[in-house]
Amino acid sequence: MCTLEKRGNLFLLTLTGDDQHRLNPTLITSLLSALSQAKAQSTRGCALITVAQGRFFSNGFDLAWAQSAGSKQGAQERLLHLVESFKPVVAALLNLPMPTVTAVTGHASAAGFALALSHDYAVMRRDRGVLYMAEVDIGLSVPDYFMALFKEKMGAASARRDLLLRGLKMKGDEAEKRGIVEAAYDSDGEVREASVRMGEDLAKRKWDGEVYAEIRKGLYPELSAMLGLATKVFASPRL
Repeated sequence: MCTLEKRGNLFLLTLTGDDQHRLNPTLITSLLSALSQAKAQSTRGCALITVAQGRFFSNGFDLAWAQSAGSKQGAQERLLHLVESFKPVVAALLNLPMPTVTAVTGHASAAGFALALSHDYAVMRRDRGVLYMAEVDIGLSVPDYFMALFKEKMGAASARRDLLLRGLKMKGDEAEKRGIVEAAYDSDGEVREASVRMGEDLAKRKWDGEVYAEIRKGLYPELSAMLGLATKVFASPRL
């Protein structure tokens, strides 16, 4: 589950509990509800901060839930359901009318990594937690919109290769060096404080949220098209 709390000009989205924050129908529905609430309550000059309790940011799709279907076909159908139902979460973050920052204080694996990468900015703990695309190790293909997300939000082809084809478990210092996260810190508290500082600095700019979201979608055209997000053109009142 997750909760959404408004603190001044910041929305704080928290993945609650000490579990692995596996993305199953319950958590995905909760995320969509929280993001819809943030969008409905958004005003000029706000930002979203996403954090997670416990040792994990998110360990990806809930494969145990998929396998509990009791048959190979049933498990495949459930996994496909997770892939399709998570797509609107990525779309909601891409279309959110405010800057977004995530604090990665634990492991972010597979779909959990995609969740972190769907934010505008990420900060990470350097001594605990890794960014990891497990698919090559466990024998699963990578969803097409994940590929578009990695292609358009991760500039270095070598980083994409190492994560997707080598199954590299990337720690905070390397993620910072490769430009995947903004910075790496020594403790949970420092990571959370840095994410809040960044959110507050961005919110102070008091940008028009709708314009911000349209520019973001235009920045990632392949991903936006894959997610079914149309772009609009806004005329500046200064013209």
